[in-house]
Amino acid sequence: MQAQKVQQLFVRYKILALLIAVAIIWVFFHLKTDSAFITPGNLSNLFRQMAITGMLACGMVFIIIAGEIDLSIGSQLGLLGGVVAILTVNQGWGTWPAIFAVLALGLVIGAFNGFVVTKMRVPSFIVGLGGMLAFRGIVLYITGSSTIAPAPDDLIALGQGFVPVALSRWIGALIFLAMVALTVRRRLRRGKLGLQQGALWIDIARLVAIGVFIFGFVRILNDANGIPIPVMILLGLLAVFTYVSTQTVFGRHIYAVGGNMEATRLSGVNVARVKLVVFALMGLMCAFAGIITVARTGSGSPSAGTGGELDAISACFIGGTSMRGGSGTVYGALIGALVMASLDSGMQLMDVDNSWQMIIKGVILALAVWVDVLSGSNRNG
Repeated sequence: MQAQKVQQLFVRYKILALLIAVAIIWVFFHLKTDSAFITPGNLSNLFRQMAITGMLACGMVFIIIAGEIDLSIGSQLGLLGGVVAILTVNQGWGTWPAIFAVLALGLVIGAFNGFVVTKMRVPSFIVGLGGMLAFRGIVLYITGSSTIAPAPDDLIALGQGFVPVALSRWIGALIFLAMVALTVRRRLRRGKLGLQQGALWIDIARLVAIGVFIFGFVRILNDANGIPIPVMILLGLLAVFTYVSTQTVFGRHIYAVGGNMEATRLSGVNVARVKLVVFALMGLMCAFAGIITVARTGSGSPSAGTGGELDAISACFIGGTSMRGGSGTVYGALIGALVMASLDSGMQLMDVDNSWQMIIKGVILALAVWVDVLSGSNRNG
């Protein structure tokens, strides 16, 4: 009986549990690093580091929900970052034409992966494994296995710049007002349809918590020159992907495909098209991540993105995405990315040996999957 109660808590309050875990991690590292962790400068760097993994996680969460996997995204990031560096540094392209070209190339690469999976019926695990090797080989070839530098100043500004302090405050206020409007709209819609809904005080408490978080987030980052531009881009992607997953027919189809593909196909949904679009979006996110990686470092490295697929997949599983498909959220995956970034930042400040960092992250990933197994057994039971 006690075990069932624990399982129910995992299922119902997984995101709240994740946020509590983040708070515990932050307090632990803050105490262990002589109060060096929870500072504006370190948190600004932490969120900037999280942005790249978060971009990959935005696409990966759709892939996993649809019941597939893509192990090639780290190599895709490296390839697309290498292309934007070659175009801007070696070929003399302007920054924005190069960015748009790389975004289009990312869509094409992702759609190609989706085509191989859906039309040629090659398992996505094998497609991703082959792409991991092939894309890394291509970027080594086109870069001559050497770093391409220096990137143009306007490209570097995308990775190292900040949103002005005053604008950051306005953005925070607009986000909070949007959350209020969405909550009111949802309650009115459910009221008109005669659907049961939670107590009003629960929504009010949630909005208060969101408002406090937004205020603290903006305040801390403004003390460190403002919100980093990569973080602002990630927030925009979060809004878009959350809207797609919760407010569109396509989003419902993604969940349906991962939940029961055969039943979804019999109901008239074009399963192959849904999966192809999901893989194309993953390629687009790899392009975003590759561009920001080059912008942050000021150069295109042939080794960029190595291990990126593991961080993104880990972020999704830690954030509550089910390994069986059909369940997960974009904001959960980003909280998972925040957990990973917090562990990296804290262990680096503590000067933990790299081998132990890998061990700890591996154990946490295994625990996250174990929680998913507990949740699944509770639902099935």
